[in-house]
Amino acid sequence: MQPARNLINILQQHTTSFHPVVPFEPQTDRLLPLDFTAANTALTDEILNDNNRFILYINQQLTNAGARYGIGGYGEHRTIYSRSEVFDNNNGGGNEPRRLHLGTDIWGAPNTKVMAPLDGIVHSFGFHPELGNYGAVIILSHQLEGVSFYTLYGHLSLGSIQNLGEGQRIAKGDVIAEFGIPQENGWWPPHLHFQVMKDLQGWKGDYPGVCAFSEREQWLENCVDPDLILNLNQYRLAANE
Repeated sequence: MQPARNLINILQQHTTSFHPVVPFEPQTDRLLPLDFTAANTALTDEILNDNNRFILYINQQLTNAGARYGIGGYGEHRTIYSRSEVFDNNNGGGNEPRRLHLGTDIWGAPNTKVMAPLDGIVHSFGFHPELGNYGAVIILSHQLEGVSFYTLYGHLSLGSIQNLGEGQRIAKGDVIAEFGIPQENGWWPPHLHFQVMKDLQGWKGDYPGVCAFSEREQWLENCVDPDLILNLNQYRLAANE
């Protein structure tokens, strides 16, 4: 488990040097924390099971708060995954459904640009079109101070993975993708799922973004807090704003 701790320490040392993953102006843009746990009783099954209503819900939250993006989700135990059978499959680990989120979501406008936070190489990519899945997804591999790790970008447009090749070099700040529309992104309101992994554990073109609650410690050990790279938590609106 020590390598993951080493990765956290290294990312902490570099936090302020990473390029923004989405366009963001700290002086003017606002980030709205979004709650997808059972505590959010306003997010009903009727909304979750109707994609147009779900999109409208997200957009209304952002508009009401004057926020450019909605953000949140790392380590969050979410009820919203009941909308898809994808999360009833625990990747061979038993019958417990997957509900604990392993990345950070950034909710915003379709076609929002996604940029590489640091130099990397395209490890793999894929398209998983099932309801609730990633849709188009890209995984980059990186090295910092001799430590290897990976970043995952999910719910992208199909155009994001066209003309892409494994082993392709990516420079810090390169536009690598864009938020997809529901038909491309696994039938979600437009957003980016951003995740940081120490080890891909044999996965290629895919990696779980949600785990069973009982297995949270082992998964969160490998999937470190994305804000070590995003550096956005400091800009979140307070709950009473």
